[in-house]
Amino acid sequence: MLDTARIRAMTLDLDDTLWPVWPAIRRAEQVLRDWLKDRAPATAALLADAETAAVIRAEVVQAHAHLAHDLSAMRRESIRAALRRTGEDESLTDAAFDLFFAERQRVELYDDAIAALEFLAVRHPLMALSNGNADLGLIGLGHYFQGSVTARGFGVAKPDPRIFHEAAQRLGVPPEAVLHVGDDATLDAHGALQAGMQAVWINRSGIAWPHEGPEPVVVEDLTGLCRLLA
Repeated sequence: MLDTARIRAMTLDLDDTLWPVWPAIRRAEQVLRDWLKDRAPATAALLADAETAAVIRAEVVQAHAHLAHDLSAMRRESIRAALRRTGEDESLTDAAFDLFFAERQRVELYDDAIAALEFLAVRHPLMALSNGNADLGLIGLGHYFQGSVTARGFGVAKPDPRIFHEAAQRLGVPPEAVLHVGDDATLDAHGALQAGMQAVWINRSGIAWPHEGPEPVVVEDLTGLCRLLA
């Protein structure tokens, strides 16, 4: 059961919690390939092959393991690696990434996202807590939040307890006074519980809890979260 009396602040995941992330990423990848067609056509063709693109990504992850928490850096290096493989102009990397990044921010919110944010923001201070590279300012949601803690900025990713504790510190409350909400059973719910927070798991797919030990409170969407807290 959720102990609502303990909640003094909330942390909130972004990708697949407030919006489905993969439609935005797939669209951004298409925009990137279209842009490359006139400037680096061999690279555009290379990235159009999903299997080859996955191999390049895996090679980049292996070569830059120290950047695993930084999805922006990994994407940039993947673009650079593709250009290098085709022998095309690697100086296009930064402009190509900037184009991808801008398009990646064009997310389509879940239908209940705005109502939920308005409900939550007047009840508790909100801190975004994400492993991704969404920019709340560009998306237009920054005014609902006190701030944002990202794996890229902090240097470690969820489910490491340190990033949860950093968010609690920025909110000015102990971890046990924070409710974390997110869609990922391991990165969000289990990670928050291990960090001493309460957790609500938004389980839209109805999958089984994959961990032993304490389970989070489960809701199927953001509307369910609001009903729970009301």
